[in-house]
Amino acid sequence: MTVIIPSWQTHDYLMGCLDSLEATPHCRVVVVDGASTDGSADAAATRLPAADVIRLPENRGFAYAVNTGLRHALADTSASGPLILLNTDTVVAPHALQLLTEYLNTHARVAAVAPQLLLQNGTPQPFGFGGDPTPAYLFRRGWQKLVHKRPLHHWGDEAIVDVDWVSFACVAIRRQALTETGLLDESYYMYFEDTDWCLRARRLGWRITRYPMATVTHFGGAALKQNPRAIKAYRNSLRRFYRTHYSPLSRLALALMLPLYSRLA
Repeated sequence: MTVIIPSWQTHDYLMGCLDSLEATPHCRVVVVDGASTDGSADAAATRLPAADVIRLPENRGFAYAVNTGLRHALADTSASGPLILLNTDTVVAPHALQLLTEYLNTHARVAAVAPQLLLQNGTPQPFGFGGDPTPAYLFRRGWQKLVHKRPLHHWGDEAIVDVDWVSFACVAIRRQALTETGLLDESYYMYFEDTDWCLRARRLGWRITRYPMATVTHFGGAALKQNPRAIKAYRNSLRRFYRTHYSPLSRLALALMLPLYSRLA
C-alpha cells in the first residue's frame, strides 16, 4: 500500500500520524508538504527516512497536494495495492489500513473504502460519510436536526454499508478506480472534493463503502463550526459542487436553503 499525506503547518499532528504508521507493514509513505514554515517537511524526513517527502513551492489546497502525491505514487508502475489518503491530524489504529486493504482485495467493485472516524474523545466523528447533498437531502438533514434534535445518520453505525460518499480524511482507493475516475478536482480548495470524486466513481458503476471495523482518530473532525474561514470555504465548495453536478433549479433551491442549513448542519 502507498499512504499519501498532504501536509501544511501541522508539525505536531504530522509527527503523531507518522508514529501511528510504524506498526503498518509494507507501507510506503508519501508526504506532500505545501510550503510549511513550521519545519514539517524536514521533521518528516527525519522521523521517517524511508518516506518520500515532496516539497511544494506554495500551498494550493488539499486536492492539489493529494493529486501531487497520487501522480508520484502512480509513476511507480511496479507498485501495487491501494492508495491511501490520510490527513496529518489522524492517528491510525493498529491493523486499520490492513483491514481496508483486505476489504478492497475481496470486493472487486469497491472503488473506495473508509474506516470509522473517531473524535479525540473516542466518539464517532460526525460527517464521516453521507448522502449526495441534493436539495431534498439537505432539507431532510436540516429538518432532522431542527425538529428531532438529532442527526440524520447514526455516525457510529457498526454495519458495513455502501454510502454515497466517505470523508477523505482517511480512505483506501483502488488504483483501477482512480485511473477510470480521474484525480481529485483541484477547483475545490477544501471540502467536497471527496464528495465529487465519489459521485464520479459511482456514475461509472463503482461502489463506495464504509468499513467501521477499522478505526482512525481524526483530531480535526469537529472543527468546522468554530472556524469562520472553514465555514466560508465549505459554502463556496458546496456551491461549486452544485454548479458542476446539479440543475439551475437545484442551484436556486440551494441559494434559498444555504443560510439556514449552514446554521443547522
